[in-house]
Amino acid sequence: MIAEEDRPENWLMPSADEVESAIRTLLRWAGDDPDRSGLRGTPARVSRAYKEWFGGYDQDPAGILRTTFDETSGYDEIILLKDVEFVSRCEHYLVPIVGKAHVAYLPERRVVGISKLARVVDVFARRLQIQERMTAQIADTIQQVLEPRGVAIVIEAVHHCMVMRGVNKPGSTMVTSRLTGVFKDDPSVKRELLALVGRVSL
Repeated sequence: MIAEEDRPENWLMPSADEVESAIRTLLRWAGDDPDRSGLRGTPARVSRAYKEWFGGYDQDPAGILRTTFDETSGYDEIILLKDVEFVSRCEHYLVPIVGKAHVAYLPERRVVGISKLARVVDVFARRLQIQERMTAQIADTIQQVLEPRGVAIVIEAVHHCMVMRGVNKPGSTMVTSRLTGVFKDDPSVKRELLALVGRVSL
């Protein structure tokens, strides 16, 4: 799917019947009978689940951040929301990417409610993803909308395309980061971030 703002004018979404028919085809291809009692309702259930899992395509992450506050009594230190859990889907195999994001920024003038930071993570997680792009999208959106002195995003996740198939390596974790502004340019600020996140290095 394509994010709503990027869809061409002639974009046509498949109907619910088309989606359920495709799922019935996959069930037959897997070797089972979509008409047996245990599977009869599966196409509709999977269709509803996909609408939930990929609901991020219909949401505007920048819009989530536009309500801000400037009454901060001069607060000018790091704001960090740790351990934001998410479940995304790998765009190569459609299997889960399960992890947590650490979201930090150093405000210039404005701050945003912390729930909005978690919602931005969810919007990008609820799209077909690779972890590297998701990390960059979260950081760039916060930087562009809030215009802080810097943004830092660290994501740690387990990729089930490695756990359930292929090399079959349960327990392996991928770490990605995106640093902008002072987090990238000032080593002391970066060290403070790492201490807060609980990491030795990035």
